[in-house]
Amino acid sequence: MTKKDRYAGVIGWFRENVPVAQSELSFADPFQLIVAVVLSAQCTDKRVNLVTPGLFSRFPTPEKMAAASVDEILELISSVSYPNSKAKHLKGLAQKLVDDFGGKVPSEVDELMSLPGVGRKTANVVASIVYDEPVIAVDTHVYRVSHRIGLSNGKTPYDVEKDLEKHIPEEHRATAHHWLILHGRYICTARSPKCGECGLKPWCAWYTKNA
Repeated sequence: MTKKDRYAGVIGWFRENVPVAQSELSFADPFQLIVAVVLSAQCTDKRVNLVTPGLFSRFPTPEKMAAASVDEILELISSVSYPNSKAKHLKGLAQKLVDDFGGKVPSEVDELMSLPGVGRKTANVVASIVYDEPVIAVDTHVYRVSHRIGLSNGKTPYDVEKDLEKHIPEEHRATAHHWLILHGRYICTARSPKCGECGLKPWCAWYTKNA
């Protein structure tokens, strides 16, 4: 099977069977989204969604969060993974938004990556969801699923990102990020992939090899 055929099959299946795919994080505006994505690093969206209502009630804007102490932020996010470093990142992120971007979340990936705690994956998530930028964020799920199916053999998340963006049309990229994340989260799981429930079997390199 050619890579072109594999991509066409996978995209076609997702378009037909999962026409709507979106983030499972709860947020009301770009600031809430970027905070939630920072908190979600190595932490479940479910846990983040339990923490953010109290955090956003107390600090609903970059200005309010920038004025808070790290300890005040830490108290509200203590149940997420790596709370100490994330509290420092959120304080710094909010301060930089106020100082350098007029309290607005920027749209450019490079500008987003200048914010504390924001790497390429987080920047791409925000750019694609908020600003409809044709970029694909590669987290552990996207990386794993892309390799298993045979969409990419890239050695790094950046390599996988470039492979996906090369083969997935711009109009599908923002949704494709969620397709692959949700597929990895619920079907193509790390330890025991649920191949019996998977509709992508006809195009999956791993399944073809191991069936």
